[in-house]
Parts: sequence; C-alpha cells; structure tokens
Amino acid sequence: MPIRKAVFPVAGLGTRFLPATKALPKEMLPLVDKPVIQYVIEEAVASGLENIILVTGRRKNAIEDHFDCSYELEKTLEARGRTDLLKQVRSISDMIHLSYVRQKEALGLGHAVLAASAVVGEEPFAVFLGDDIIKAKVPCMKQMIDRFEKYGTSFLAVERIDRSRSKAYGMIKGTEVEAGVYRVEGLVEKPEPAAAPSDLAIIGRYILEPEIFEFIRKTKPGAGGEIQLTDALELMLSRKPIHAFRFEGKRYDTGNKLGFLKATVEFALEREDLGKEFRRFLAGLDLGSS
Repeated sequence: MPIRKAVFPVAGLGTRFLPATKALPKEMLPLVDKPVIQYVIEEAVASGLENIILVTGRRKNAIEDHFDCSYELEKTLEARGRTDLLKQVRSISDMIHLSYVRQKEALGLGHAVLAASAVVGEEPFAVFLGDDIIKAKVPCMKQMIDRFEKYGTSFLAVERIDRSRSKAYGMIKGTEVEAGVYRVEGLVEKPEPAAAPSDLAIIGRYILEPEIFEFIRKTKPGAGGEIQLTDALELMLSRKPIHAFRFEGKRYDTGNKLGFLKATVEFALEREDLGKEFRRFLAGLDLGSS
C-alpha cells in the first residue's frame, strides 16, 4: 500500500525557546523568512505525500492560519501590484490538503501519534518531527519511501552521532543488510552513553505500519514520564520486523537554540538575494575569544 498520509506532531510547548514561544508556536519561528514547519511540509509534498495531519494543541492557531487562505492580505497585495509576494502567499495555502487533530495534553511523541489514529486509519503513514530540517538532493522521506516499497516494514531514519549525546535520542541496535539499511534488533530511549547500543540515533522521520497504534496503547510512560514512541516500537519489534535507514543529506536540529542559529546562518548564506552581502558582513565580524 502506498504512503499517502503524514502526521506532524506540533503540540509541544516549545520551552527551550521561551520567552519567544510564550505566544508564538516554536514551529512558526522563521529561518530567514519562512517558518520552520513550512520547510518540513515542503519535504512531505516533494516526497509525494497527499494528506498532512497536524496534531496540534492550545496556542497553535498561528500554524493553521499560516496554511489557510488570507483574503485580506491577498487583496492588498493584488491591489498594490505585488504579484511576486501574492504568488508566494497563495502557494502556501495551495500546497497540500491539511487536517487538524487536537492533542489535549502534551504527553509524549507516542501519545501525539496515537491522537491521529482515527484520521490515519488502517494504512502505513509517515511521521515528521518539525525540529529536524533535512537538506538533501532527494528528499529524506522520498528516500525512505523507496526503501519501504522494497522491504514493506516500518522504517526509522537514523544518523551517526557521538555517543556522548545519546541521552537526547532514541538509539537502535541493528545489523546492516545493505548500504545504509539496518535490520533493527533493539531500541532504547535516551540511554546513558555507556548503555547506548550503537552510535545510530533515531531522528525525526518515520514510516510506520498502522499496527503501531496497538502497541502505543500498551506502552507505559517512560523517559520524562511520557508515552515514548521508541518504547512502543520496541514492543512492536517482538511481533513485526522494523528497519532503519541512514539517509543521505544534512540534518539541522532547529529544536535547540544553537542548532537554530546555525541553520539560520547557512540558509541565509545560500540565498541569492542575501548571501553575498551577509557573507561580507560575517567576514567583517571580530570573532575574538570574547
């Protein structure tokens, strides 16, 4: 069965970016002039996905507004002859079909995915975490869909990390069955570095079979007192095979301040309208030890 639907959990509180996220969803923080979540949804569109399910929470209306039509803005731009900006604004609302599910409490990634079960139905689906922006010649999710079509199992995107960072990730144990593809033999959420089963960390792209909902319902609160998707996958692994894929591309972790700043600089440098002058500005900075 083809992958048609994608779940985007966006109900988190964004505490790492307070006070900016007190009223503004962290997913709407701009990388240069485009919200973080738009980059990720554009990857879904480029990967051939047809339906986006946003799992939202309170104070997330700005996300819905961003992808909705803006009649007053469009009329104003049209009247002023700003056809370039009008095209950009309309392309956002025309991008893809969106639906919204409310997660009443932020009880973990597994709980957020479960909230979308009624809309997903009995078919495999993709999950995107908005903190991870992946720049690649072939979209990361498209790479994963190609492998899913070959193996027919759930797939997790992974990348190699320094084991000292394992407490921030779900980690896998696996055997490489072809270049970049691993048969998963175990998973653990946020282990201590000494207990990490490998240096392969799960990042924010998944393809999941619908049976995952059954195992999320059986999963007890884990790390941080939350329902962890990694723990549900560990339960499912006893019944169904799971594979992991080390994708080709560069990941930007915009979920922390330093990663967000790094991404902003690199994306700005690549812009035709900004890159040259911005590069000149950066070259003139005094980057001394202070």
